[in-house]
Amino acid sequence: MRLLDRLERRWGRWAVGNVTLALVIGQIACYVLGKADAAALDRLAFVPSLFLAGEFWRPFSFVFQPPQCHPVFAFFAWYLFYLMGTALEHTWGAFRYNVFLLTGYVATVAVAFLTPDAPASVAFLGGSVFLAFAYLYPNFQLLLMFILPVRIKWLALITWIVYGWVMIVGPMPARILIGASVVNFFLFFGGDVARRMWAGHRTMRRGVKQIAQRTAVRHRCAICGVTNLTDPTMEFRYCSKCAGTPCYCAVHLRNHEHVVDAASVQPAGRGEEE
Repeated sequence: MRLLDRLERRWGRWAVGNVTLALVIGQIACYVLGKADAAALDRLAFVPSLFLAGEFWRPFSFVFQPPQCHPVFAFFAWYLFYLMGTALEHTWGAFRYNVFLLTGYVATVAVAFLTPDAPASVAFLGGSVFLAFAYLYPNFQLLLMFILPVRIKWLALITWIVYGWVMIVGPMPARILIGASVVNFFLFFGGDVARRMWAGHRTMRRGVKQIAQRTAVRHRCAICGVTNLTDPTMEFRYCSKCAGTPCYCAVHLRNHEHVVDAASVQPAGRGEEE
């Protein structure tokens, strides 16, 4: 993020504010236009082969492609995109939010040329805004359709699972676009995710070590074999008069023959002497 700091100091004054609002207004206008002329929406799509054929506007117009769904669902999608995008802009500042969107946009346009006859979708770029917001505010309570409350981190988890599934079994254009759409997420959060994973790994290792210590046999009677685990109330002592200072339980501590051949007794460990 130091690079972003340097870039912001140098170019921050050129940041464009309220980009989310501009995108939403543009998509609403295109949605209305599409109701009057459905073919107009096809002319907005970014198809690399058509761009190379001279339709130069497509890499710029496809960001205004509206969601193709019922107006109620489209309104809800725009509302969420505006809500989350504006929150990110307020959290990071206009410049960093511009960089976040621009990175996802450039990656999407670039990878689209790998499948030149398939149209690129701006939906995955909106998905990256959603994932970034969910990462920063995991406990934000979202009201689905303004009715059903759900914490956004669970929706983000479902989104990651769906993305992973599509990356494994989905068509190549979808795989490519998903990969491009999360480039900006890992650019901004990759280091923090790695640190959290490492911290979680150390926590689990520490927990396993503590469990192993609690379940380890520390004392075992050389005569009857009782241990601190089989009888937690039993007291154990180590006989210094026996070769190898073997361990004995309280029952056999005073009632055993001292061992004189060190090779015949394997010491169980150190402890208190008789």
